[in-house]
Amino acid sequence: EILSRLSDQGRLLAFDRDKDALANAPDDKRFTLINNNFRFIYNYTQYYGYQDGIDGILADLGVSSHQFDTAERGFSFRFDAPLDMRMNVEAPKSALEVIRDYSQEELEKIFRLFGEVENARKVADLICRKRAQEDIVSTFDLNKAIESATPGFAAHKYLAKVYQALRIEVNDEMKSLEKFLEGASASLREGGRLVVITYHSLEDRIVKNFLRSGNLDGTIEKDFYGNILTPFKVLEKGLTASVDEVERNPRARSAKLRVAQRVES
Repeated sequence: EILSRLSDQGRLLAFDRDKDALANAPDDKRFTLINNNFRFIYNYTQYYGYQDGIDGILADLGVSSHQFDTAERGFSFRFDAPLDMRMNVEAPKSALEVIRDYSQEELEKIFRLFGEVENARKVADLICRKRAQEDIVSTFDLNKAIESATPGFAAHKYLAKVYQALRIEVNDEMKSLEKFLEGASASLREGGRLVVITYHSLEDRIVKNFLRSGNLDGTIEKDFYGNILTPFKVLEKGLTASVDEVERNPRARSAKLRVAQRVES
């Protein structure tokens, strides 16, 4: 869709650290697929010669439907599969290592921070007790290990939080997002737009604060006249999918889109 709106002189660079995405690359001379983390966006825009800045950036965060629906990738609690969850399958750390090697305190922390799991301490304790008896190597092993902490009336929603926390830890998603936002700000020309689609409150909070303040701390700085000092003008504060769109694509229900324009620093 983006290519259909570009002129012959336009150029589209895409980032995806999943090698499976390479198979979907369109055959178009204006298109370049970079098999790497989008946290390196500034490095690549400089490498490809865009020292004067680029016109627009679209970031669609989180896991792809392909990753969710490919059982052996281990992203979903719906399939019995190896505990993996790596977006880059060549990365050294998978969910298996997290479940096997992290201390109870470390597990509790990631479940609380990255999944907002209500009884994070109990989940961490159950995992540690289970792994002391036998290895937890598959998604169904994990589901079984924390079964007594999983509410029967909302099992899917609860497990989604647990798996989200593990996935974020495995892929260092929060740090990657922070590095991306800084790189995107440095890569955009004046007047260029940054569009970010988030899927949960943790990443949305980071994006919202960054676009509002221009920094990762979310600290609002003002000049002598009380004007906010930020490199962005926020154009869209959180657009969500319509009822019709969610009916066509249920995974859009948690998506939130934010837009900002780069202004003179």
